[in-house]
Amino acid sequence: MKDSMKSKLAQLARRLEEIDGLLAQEETARDMNKLRTLGQERAEIEPVVVRFHDFNRACADELSAQEMLTDPDMKALAEEEIHAARGRIESLEADLQRLLLPKDPNDDRNVFLEVRAGTGGDESALFAGSLLRMYLRYAERNRWKTEVISESASELGGYKEAIVRIEGQGAYSKLKFESGGHRVQRVPETEAQGRIHTSACTVAVLPEADEIDDVKIDPTEIRIDVYRASGAGGQHVNKTESAVRITHLATGLVVECQDDRSQHKNKERAMKILAARIKDKQVQDQQRSEASTRKSLIGSGDRSERIRTYNFPQGRVTDHRINLTLYRIDAIMDGDIDELSQALTAEHQAELLAALGEA
Repeated sequence: MKDSMKSKLAQLARRLEEIDGLLAQEETARDMNKLRTLGQERAEIEPVVVRFHDFNRACADELSAQEMLTDPDMKALAEEEIHAARGRIESLEADLQRLLLPKDPNDDRNVFLEVRAGTGGDESALFAGSLLRMYLRYAERNRWKTEVISESASELGGYKEAIVRIEGQGAYSKLKFESGGHRVQRVPETEAQGRIHTSACTVAVLPEADEIDDVKIDPTEIRIDVYRASGAGGQHVNKTESAVRITHLATGLVVECQDDRSQHKNKERAMKILAARIKDKQVQDQQRSEASTRKSLIGSGDRSERIRTYNFPQGRVTDHRINLTLYRIDAIMDGDIDELSQALTAEHQAELLAALGEA
């Protein structure tokens, strides 16, 4: 193990002792915010420190066994214990490397998931509807709550655009690699001659911004327009100006929301989506500025990048970032995307470990 890694682990061990001391103080018990903050920090540090202590014990066991090698009667037992200790050391070091990987601060956040039809006309809109159903079924499998924030239906079914809020533990960590271009190859329902068409949609997964800390929106930098909602909804839709469009003048970002009858609720939803988009833009700008030395295969968040192809005639789904092809398209379109999510997460962790090794 590198000295820099040992130093970091020793520092965390000292910090855990310090936190335990603070938690035992009456002053801390009276301050609920401090108590909660320290409790969260302890929960993050403790598993690392426990593994570090296990690692140190394994190193001590190996050293003791090495000293036994000089005794002819104990040599066989010593060699056996050295072999076992080295196995534990190797395993624990790998665990510690993973635990020390930089954590994405957004991983536990709720998300706004946006699906937009791209090239391919009506077929693209139909595929956008299929993708939206896939993500809603995935959310259902994870017992996450979902809420359709905004939708724009196409004439033949599907969606030109749809935005869904997904609330649940680890939602962003499992969905963040879905951002990008999704391509479909299949025979459209509208195709009379049975020819395979190719169309595309884009998906954006945005972590929900913290209303207090993350994004400060200056009221002078936004323009709010209200108008009459269009589409299905009965007579009410055409009589009241409940739809809201918010333009962020500094970035040019535009958010529209018209699904609720209340102008106030539409404005509240649009502001949350705008905050998430501003935060996402800040993250993407930061990633681009840091990409000069190493370009992540799967963490770039480039919305224009084609990340996945769904080939229905061949029953396969291919993720181009990690060259993974699965021949189970029906299950995937029904929301069974854990295998894709886990493979992408594993690849991302491998990249982080490689970067850590170069440091």
